[in-house]
Amino acid sequence: MDAKELMKIARKARQNAYAPYSHFAVGAALLAESGRVYTGCNIENASYGLTCCAERNAIFAAVGAGERRFKMLAVAADSPEPVAPCGACRQVIAEFGIPIVVMGNLKEAIKTMSAEELLPYGFGQESMNNKGEK
Repeated sequence: MDAKELMKIARKARQNAYAPYSHFAVGAALLAESGRVYTGCNIENASYGLTCCAERNAIFAAVGAGERRFKMLAVAADSPEPVAPCGACRQVIAEFGIPIVVMGNLKEAIKTMSAEELLPYGFGQESMNNKGEK
């Protein structure tokens, strides 16, 4: 599956967004190494801190299904430029080592970046006192 196909799935996932406060619907599609695709959409809450982004919903669905290795994440919104993940999502993307993030909008503009480009100096196991030991 290529980036264009995955973006098409992300745009479709966006249709399920629950965004009554921001009115900014976002969809995401995550390609696992297994070949399965997991989707997510943003789901808002009147208590804004309980809102969850499309990217994290897709990643958490995949991890909950047992996936741990990923190829690519696509995220789409109705924005002038390709939409970028928020800081919290960038940290989760880094945690799960998603190598490629494809950002898009409804006008079919696409921008591709690595997780490292999105979150340089991200926090990980190597940042902790235990030096990554489990």
